[in-house]
Amino acid sequence: MAKFSGKDTITKYGQILSDLKNKIYRPIYVLMGEEVYYIDKLSEFIANNVLSESERSFNQTVIYGKDVSEISLITDAARRFPMMANYQVIIVREAQVIKDIDKLEPYIKNPLKSTILVICYKGKTIDKRTAFYKTILQQGEVLESVKLYENEVPSWISTYVKQQGFEIEPNAAVILADFLGINLSRTVNELNKLFTVLPENRKKINALDIENNIGISRDYNTFELSKAVSNRDVLRANKICLHFIKNAKEYPFVVTISTLFSQFSKVMKYHALRRQRLGSREIIAALGINPFFIKDYEIAANNYNMLQTAKIISLLREYDMKSKGMNYVAADSGELLRELISKIFNIDSIRYDIMK
Repeated sequence: MAKFSGKDTITKYGQILSDLKNKIYRPIYVLMGEEVYYIDKLSEFIANNVLSESERSFNQTVIYGKDVSEISLITDAARRFPMMANYQVIIVREAQVIKDIDKLEPYIKNPLKSTILVICYKGKTIDKRTAFYKTILQQGEVLESVKLYENEVPSWISTYVKQQGFEIEPNAAVILADFLGINLSRTVNELNKLFTVLPENRKKINALDIENNIGISRDYNTFELSKAVSNRDVLRANKICLHFIKNAKEYPFVVTISTLFSQFSKVMKYHALRRQRLGSREIIAALGINPFFIKDYEIAANNYNMLQTAKIISLLREYDMKSKGMNYVAADSGELLRELISKIFNIDSIRYDIMK
């Protein structure tokens, strides 16, 4: 079975949400996984939309996992009939802390059709090999909420912004993703604040908006460092590095090296695709990038040939290990960063075994 991905999560989320909006309800919903954003969104939609405001006081119950000493607390509530409503809703939050949650299986085998039981299982997934999980699949809906890959976040940001009736410049989306990482809940919170402070009648977000309202420098970030290195702009790259070193807590070495590794991995792929004489559209699709950035990869590939790119990728692996204490060297992250960038710009003078 293929591994469930962040994109699969988005598809499944959309399908469940569409059914809920059309009042197609299942008796059991298990919302599980590391990406809490979609778990929260679906549970909030159910809490706010299945019952009317007047029906909720008697027919909607929230149970927290830490309060469940006996599984009967959930099953007894689930077996009650609704009062003056077609349904009752029971939402179990933080269900991952319930040690014997599989004891719900007898109820799930024969659930009350007038009860909608929502189990929020954050940070973990229920073992798919168990009879308990298979019973859930037969009787209800399961959302496995998987985190996106880092390189998928800018596209996700652009899509979310568009859904809210706005636009965002591609480089602004990359800067925001670079700063906030794969924390979708935090990203949405920051974007929602930004929507409210944009000048009236302006719907397009740029890098300056990000800098002024979210506190991310449009000039000093890992995206700009990666671009400077790709462009062989030694002065610019060293200026950014100096800023990173002075503000080490805001710019962790592990994030910087991850961004550079992602960039040069794509440059290597670009070389391979170009050797196949593929067109720009095919290369853009294969790299999974916004068309806005294809020129950057073309420049980087012209500045670093395939052998140089391979040596840089090996160099990045080496410095990633050094930063984690392997092959111990007496150097802090600032020294490692300075040394790494210097070696990249002088990659031809370095004898490096790319196979190690």
